Amino acid sequence: MAGPTEGTAPLPQGATARPVAQAEAALVRHYRRLARLAYLALPADRDRHSRVLAAHAAVQRALPSRWTRPGEPAGPDEDPVYDALRQRVLRAALHPHPAHRLLTPRVWGLRLFTPHGGEEDATLDRALAALNAPARAAFALLAVEELAPERAADVLRRAGVERPDEAVEAASGLFLGTELPAFDPCAVRVQPTDLLRRRRILTAVVAVAVLGLVTSTLLGASGGAAPATRPPAAPPGGTATDPARLVRVAADQWQHTAEPGFPAWPARGDRRDDTALLGRALAAWAQPGPQTRAEAGVDTTPPSAPPRLLFAGTVDGTAVVVLHDEQRLARYTDGRGGGLDLARADDSDVTTAGAVVLRRQGTAARYLLAPWVDTAETRRIDQPDAPAQPLDHPDGITAAAPTGALADCQGATVLQLHSSPAIAEKQTFLLADLGGLVPAHLTYTPPPDRTQPAREPREATGPDALQAWARGGCAVPDGTPGVKQLDLWAFAVQPLPQNAGTAAWMCLRADRWNGDGSAATAVLLPTARGPQRTGGGPGRACSRSEQDTVGTT
Repeated sequence: MAGPTEGTAPLPQGATARPVAQAEAALVRHYRRLARLAYLALPADRDRHSRVLAAHAAVQRALPSRWTRPGEPAGPDEDPVYDALRQRVLRAALHPHPAHRLLTPRVWGLRLFTPHGGEEDATLDRALAALNAPARAAFALLAVEELAPERAADVLRRAGVERPDEAVEAASGLFLGTELPAFDPCAVRVQPTDLLRRRRILTAVVAVAVLGLVTSTLLGASGGAAPATRPPAAPPGGTATDPARLVRVAADQWQHTAEPGFPAWPARGDRRDDTALLGRALAAWAQPGPQTRAEAGVDTTPPSAPPRLLFAGTVDGTAVVVLHDEQRLARYTDGRGGGLDLARADDSDVTTAGAVVLRRQGTAARYLLAPWVDTAETRRIDQPDAPAQPLDHPDGITAAAPTGALADCQGATVLQLHSSPAIAEKQTFLLADLGGLVPAHLTYTPPPDRTQPAREPREATGPDALQAWARGGCAVPDGTPGVKQLDLWAFAVQPLPQNAGTAAWMCLRADRWNGDGSAATAVLLPTARGPQRTGGGPGRACSRSEQDTVGTT
């Protein structure tokens, strides 16, 4: 076994190999205690910002590459794994190596401070600064760990302190036996640094970079010697495909924006910090290949700026990443049979950004719902009187829900979603899966009357709308991926000759994300098993731009 690294405590003797995962679990469980120990034991000549960062670095470096089981418990009521980690943290804080300062976390533009608790804490801080490192470590063991003096001296001795009893005696005069809220590096205040100084430094850096670019350009123009080796090429997509530059919005941003849509989605999923997975997803977008699948008319070029991360997690055992670059959605599926799927998703709103298909298996799909969706249900489009069925969606991921194509007249299952009142009036809307990444929004325009000859589309959730969609939904003119909204307009209701009942004339319009649209006219007879399509095609028919509609049968 390799010996202990510099600045860390040796592992206990008489041990057998065990997974390092147990040490990691103990470190995470006791992270705050260990960070406070390191903070108090670190050299007092550092400012609070540096001590906060150094304390976190000392704790994180305490995780060994290999772990062993201590032969004897460190104390009657202590976890031997935690005791060994504490030794490593104390040794790293008591004997900091100059190279360790280079390994501490870096924060640009912000200063971190442990909060001041008043004059008593300030007095204690000055008193601690007058102690040497072993005495400060002894104080931490007495106050934070609440160890008896003899036990604290024993811990210090095993951490490498030569005269632990003297350190405990020096610390005992300061020991208050109370909490230390002002000395918690896990509860910090954040303030900006010198803004004017930062601006001057940034301006100088930009000026130097521009000067260097001009100089190299002039040298090239004057026939300077070519370099012996070609500089390494930038990765495809540049910074836009760097996982560290992915855009992540605040978890509650959707509650504060006037236009909720995909840009307001926070990053979700249990692997949103998996840099390797995010790198594979971005690389797949940067270099389109045989496993790149784009919906009709969608550009496959890499993003020009860092995209937003909407989701990265494991779904049914498969890693899935969802990204958004203002105009397109990209869904990356890891492993065999995976790849990249691209779809248009610009100018989204509360309804059209209500869900994204995460994974499809046979005739079922699992969706990632918008953060503003409170409750979710499914309903059969051909059973308007049947109650909607609840759909579980922990963390926004639904259980597998049946789908089915609208156009096959066999009764597709659609999503019925209820939005949160935090964004607007509580809204209920329907989404239909058409085989793409983004389900289509279903709306309904009721027939005109004498007071309102042209009425606006509304949500297709009322009794009349559900009845109309049940009878005419399978006459949709376009049921392919890329459709943003499907509207069913009952543009006329007429009595039939010879008291044969009533005929409802429907115009169904499909609008795609790219702005194209198509419409179809259908007449619904009382005895008809399905709608009778009477014509249609691409264009503006049945839209706000062209409401003069004629149908014949």
